[in-house]
Amino acid sequence: MSELVRGTPGLVRAVNDRAALHLLLRQGPLTRPEISRLTGLSKPTASQVLARLEGAGLVVGNGLRTGLPGRVPETYRVNPAAAYATAVDVTPEWIAVRAADITGAVLGESEAPAPAGGGREALVTALRAALARVPTPEPPRRVVVGVQGAVDPTTGRLAHASEEDMAAWFFPDVERTLGEELGVPVRIENDVNLAAVAERAHAAAGCADFVLLWADEGLGAALVLDGRLHRGHFGGAGEVGYLPLPGAPTAREAGDPYGRHGYQELAGGDAVRDLLRAHGVPGADFAETVAEAVRRGGYGGDTGAARAAGAAGEDAPAVGEAPPVGEGAEAARAGLGRVAARLAAGLASIVTVVDPGLVVLAGRLCAAGGEPLRALVERELRVLAHSRARIRLSAVPGNPVLAGALDLALTAVREEVFGGPPPVGGGPVL
Repeated sequence: MSELVRGTPGLVRAVNDRAALHLLLRQGPLTRPEISRLTGLSKPTASQVLARLEGAGLVVGNGLRTGLPGRVPETYRVNPAAAYATAVDVTPEWIAVRAADITGAVLGESEAPAPAGGGREALVTALRAALARVPTPEPPRRVVVGVQGAVDPTTGRLAHASEEDMAAWFFPDVERTLGEELGVPVRIENDVNLAAVAERAHAAAGCADFVLLWADEGLGAALVLDGRLHRGHFGGAGEVGYLPLPGAPTAREAGDPYGRHGYQELAGGDAVRDLLRAHGVPGADFAETVAEAVRRGGYGGDTGAARAAGAAGEDAPAVGEAPPVGEGAEAARAGLGRVAARLAAGLASIVTVVDPGLVVLAGRLCAAGGEPLRALVERELRVLAHSRARIRLSAVPGNPVLAGALDLALTAVREEVFGGPPPVGGGPVL
């Protein structure tokens, strides 16, 4: 029998402090009696906890709560000035930045064109300028950068990225080096993984096992298993664009494992645009052609009610029964059906291996197709795989990569400042 490990007074105080801080973060401002009741701490212990946290600058008074009978109590909240976090989304076209205080209140946001060309020095200059556009009162405790690639933890180098778009990032120990150059702790994360992090509070709320398929100019996926991102041993989990599929060239045929082949050549943005144009659907790019196919097919557009139904997992109108409207409706519907079949072909392999409870469809291609495309993909997937996973559209407003990056940055900052994650069960040590 293992010996019981007893907590020291210092450990007990630290756990109680963390419990109070995380409670104030979720439900504050709160009074002393409310903190005592919600944590289960005695009133004297709750008062001692608040005194320690005020002395450390982690908690501040938030004024008196009036309008109640009896003694007017003072309320407390987490001190917004205790620490700051910053999120960055880097693409070949732009660099977007968002900063927040430790409570999650956003201080500012900015987006500017990415510099063309240049090496590591140009990259550092561009990132430094981006951070300066959204300053924080003190340097951020953590900066999370979303990129179209992933850091290989076995080498410390950026991998699974295009040299054409990310050439400036290919240098040793990229996270540590950028952190030293910028003077702040830096974490680099795959952009699709970050979109999945953001989705945990939206379309994937309450689902511990889900897959996010990002369908845009490129294809990517993120795997969340048992509530945690699964990145893989080499950081490349979710790089489904290279997935071999019938009807697409293989890596052997392309002559390059990172060349034009697989799922990407079947259902990436260019392939979808060309497919729909072959069905007589015009459009300058894949997003326009998909949206036009929905319109010509007589689906009635992506209505707010239909999108909400898809995001909530409710039954939406059967798109297969929508009446054809206008010239070329039948061809447009056939084309959109083939797009859905191609997307579902890749998803069938993913869900068969991972067995998620939910698949979230994200990216501009899925947004353009909306509820009609979602329903078609779901129908095709039911034919191709035995999965009972629900299919939902992304429900994150704005930039999901920035939202996910800020979520990760704030989680890291809070664990550092509060001394760790919330205690198991969220409660204190009495």
